[in-house]
Amino acid sequence: MSQSFDVVVIGAGPGGYIAAIRAAQLGFKVACIDEWKNAAGGPAPGGTCTNVGCIPSKALLQSSEHFEHANHHFADHGISTGKVTMDVAKMVGRKDTVVKQNNDGILYLFKKNKITFFHGRGSFVKAAEGGYEVQVTGAKEEVLTGKQIVIATGSNARALPGTPFDEVNVLSNDGALKIGAVPKKLVLIGSGVIGLEMGSVWRRLGADVTILEGLPTFLGAVDEQIAKEAKKAFDKQGLKIELGVTVGEIKTTKKGVSVAYTNAKGEALALDADKLIVSIGRVPNTIGLNAEAVGLALDERGAIMVDAECKTNLPGVWAVGDVVRGPMLAHKAEEEGVAVAERMAGQHGHVNFNTIPWVIYTSPEIAWVGRTEQQLKADGVAYKAGTFPFLANGRARALGDTTGMVKFLADATTDEILGVHIVGPMASELISEAVVAMEFKASAEDIARICHAHPSLSEATKEAALAVDKRTLNF
Repeated sequence: MSQSFDVVVIGAGPGGYIAAIRAAQLGFKVACIDEWKNAAGGPAPGGTCTNVGCIPSKALLQSSEHFEHANHHFADHGISTGKVTMDVAKMVGRKDTVVKQNNDGILYLFKKNKITFFHGRGSFVKAAEGGYEVQVTGAKEEVLTGKQIVIATGSNARALPGTPFDEVNVLSNDGALKIGAVPKKLVLIGSGVIGLEMGSVWRRLGADVTILEGLPTFLGAVDEQIAKEAKKAFDKQGLKIELGVTVGEIKTTKKGVSVAYTNAKGEALALDADKLIVSIGRVPNTIGLNAEAVGLALDERGAIMVDAECKTNLPGVWAVGDVVRGPMLAHKAEEEGVAVAERMAGQHGHVNFNTIPWVIYTSPEIAWVGRTEQQLKADGVAYKAGTFPFLANGRARALGDTTGMVKFLADATTDEILGVHIVGPMASELISEAVVAMEFKASAEDIARICHAHPSLSEATKEAALAVDKRTLNF
């Protein structure tokens, strides 16, 4: 006999586990199904983000940044270290510990909120009276009945046509996070988030890194001025970024991988590398969901079709996160998970897609919210722009990290903030002030009039807001 629940959530990534917790807070009897396994075969909730994405990549970025500081910046502070070495196995082990701490934290939250967790793959069986039957396939077979279903099955790395991931020489984000020794030569295809972040990690540790990007512009989704500033910094660090390339044949060799490509000038070239990381985007994960058993509608990409409220074509079935339309971001999935749980309870959950922040955790960090200058120009919007460099910020000077700037874009008539773009130290933390401001329809003048602590990096935000009206105080 199947177990019955008010809500069954399939997937325990950021969208799924947050949806489950919020639904439980609202009084629903909730089950959550997830198939991720740790090295010992035990449950590892948290999805791509926790296991092979956001969290482990940040752990490696932090370790490699410490290494680079010890090698290149400690002497500026009067610190003598002698020869600094990196124990890669220990670095990777620390990363694994951080991941497990997050896995265990989610399992604790399930217990705290009285959510029943099932370790295995969740798939539809059929529509049942008052809901749906869902099969759990794992160490123990279960059939659950849910009055409402939330699908949060995430996404998978997109492979190059004809070149599947072997996670030995040709790596997805998964394999890129498990490299056990510093490669002499590393090639990355795609200058997306994972490409830039993993390229930064291994470049800091001594690898010769080349990034091949098919687009003619660097970081096309980023404000052009910010992207140019970032590329200038990456070039200076030694990251080799080739734009406008066409990738040809990829062959595995005794030494690793050979990548043939044509550069922007039309020249046929080839690169030999120890490892190849492919970072060309992700595809929605609906494999094994058995969507056809209940008539769940998918689009041509395999994404689940939903309306503005994350409702599918089936009554009582919702979908959130990477498996639906919109940006594939963990925090976007979380917001959708909360909104769906609240809508199930008759509340008015809402996600404002215009104020979802984006972050790339390189050094310098890149973060933005709202529209870019090129988007405003294309849309014919009259706007004002203001920038302020970290070079003129006292805290940035004290940190020894003055690369980059803060940029504000505001409506030319109303002064409402339309976009904020940052490249520089701790951009990931600074962007939240802009998100709050935009959510409350603030003007650039509002930020300019707020007292910011001195000395702080956030003063650059205030100064950029002042620059919109051409009245910076410190530059």
